[in-house]
Amino acid sequence: MTVASILKTKGNAVETASAADTLHDVVRKLEAHGIGAVVVTDADKRVEGILSERDVVRSLARKGPGVLEQPVTSHMTKDVVTCAPHDLIDHVMEKMSAGKFRHMPVVEGGKLTGIISIGDVVKHKLAQAESETAMLRDYVAMT
Repeated sequence: MTVASILKTKGNAVETASAADTLHDVVRKLEAHGIGAVVVTDADKRVEGILSERDVVRSLARKGPGVLEQPVTSHMTKDVVTCAPHDLIDHVMEKMSAGKFRHMPVVEGGKLTGIISIGDVVKHKLAQAESETAMLRDYVAMT
């Protein structure tokens, strides 16, 4: 199974921010949409960074509430690990586990085309396991 199979079910919508946004702008966006990360992109939808709830908490803990008025670029993760629609889900899951992050932008042709979370991956893997179990039960019942 590939990342494209997750996006086919989930969709390609991604909440983004620009480098001009403040940390406070992004925090509002996270809360308003009930999401855990925002991808920072340029005008051409190229990924410049990602800001997660974890990044926000770390910035607040280290520097205090004044950081909320600083640009998002001062607090985002700049070395973003991305995947492509054709990447295998198992490979993406390994990258997320090894890097200890929960959100991965999907990039194709250098542009943001979606985002997947560890929750999306787990949900997809569970559905796959349930499907395989049902097929095995049907096979055993037929023999």
